[in-house]
Amino acid sequence: MPIYHTLGKIPRKRHIVFRRPDGGLYSEQLVGHEGFTGTSSLLYHVHPPTTIESARRIKDVRFEADEDPTLRHRHFLTSRIKSGGSATLDRVPLLFNADIAMLYVEPDEDDAHFYRNAQGDEVVYVSRGQGTLETQFGDLPFHEGDYLVIHRGIMHRYRFDAGGDAPKLLMFESRGHVRWPKRYRNEFGQLVEGAPYSERDIRRPAVLETHDERGAFPIMVKQYDGINELILDHHPFDVIGWDGYFYPWALNIHDFEPIVGRVHQPPPVHQTFQGDGFVICSFCPRPYDFDPEAVPVPYAHSNVDSDEVLYYASEEFMSRKGIEFGSITHHPDGIPHGPHPGRTEASLGLKRTEELAVMMDSFRPLHVAKQAIAIEDPQYHRSWIEAQHAAVGSHGP
Repeated sequence: MPIYHTLGKIPRKRHIVFRRPDGGLYSEQLVGHEGFTGTSSLLYHVHPPTTIESARRIKDVRFEADEDPTLRHRHFLTSRIKSGGSATLDRVPLLFNADIAMLYVEPDEDDAHFYRNAQGDEVVYVSRGQGTLETQFGDLPFHEGDYLVIHRGIMHRYRFDAGGDAPKLLMFESRGHVRWPKRYRNEFGQLVEGAPYSERDIRRPAVLETHDERGAFPIMVKQYDGINELILDHHPFDVIGWDGYFYPWALNIHDFEPIVGRVHQPPPVHQTFQGDGFVICSFCPRPYDFDPEAVPVPYAHSNVDSDEVLYYASEEFMSRKGIEFGSITHHPDGIPHGPHPGRTEASLGLKRTEELAVMMDSFRPLHVAKQAIAIEDPQYHRSWIEAQHAAVGSHGP
């Protein structure tokens, strides 16, 4: 995350004496990835962050794959997932491999505990809802269409606005560090002219509230494929100040600037994030290609080394039939995929699309989680041929 940021009070230099009003020392903590060489921030706590009273394993969180490994296109409907529960503890796994997992949750409660994912970065797409992500780095308000990037090890807690839309959260858990695509950055780390978003679009924590409270505060930590409860003897949001490059941040999908061309542009122009073994892209409302003979709908393609997953954040998508808001399609490596019958012809001459979707391409095959089977449209893999037969029937023999 190559933007320096600071909030609260910090000393004039790193690693020097910094005293509390009572004369004691603030406790300095370095938080970052890749040891001492990656992006990091220095936090100054009222109390040491190490004073754990107890620790216990709460539950295992191991993803289990569908026992039927038959290769086929698949379609899942998140509208069939039971809503409710916690944004951090009740996520439903849908697709996963060793690099990336896609999960979904519709929480109906604010967590009493604090949460830290110690085994992966998280990218959370707020499909519905609004609120505040409380963190040790300060508060980060969020609303519909936001991507929340919560790097590994950042302690946080969701607070949803009462009376707003019921939250619908699409979540990606990444083993590697999530970052801006390399081609969008110059050698100094700045986003270049021509990138589909700029530093002005990145929202960072703006308000830091320091909690100096003693007590027993539960922290849920995801590590070793499970949830572990640690009881801290003080409020974990006791940070008086911090600075650095490692912190949670937000980017709204509507601040992504679509790149269009005279003829159809390939999906990499929609890339929003880069991870290890995957990318995340944003398909946004935009003008169609402007050549008079352009075919706006994408051509059939075979990505011979990646799986393609699309989350439909609206009911419109140029090349698909039979999808709804919250649909997820999985087009695995090994089968060509493309527009449904009739969609190519219907797109000719159109000037604009209002589609909104989040795409994740993984470069290792994805497993379908057992929990996803209950929300699957089992006939999706036949939708191309059935739609073709329907089109032929409508025109007679």
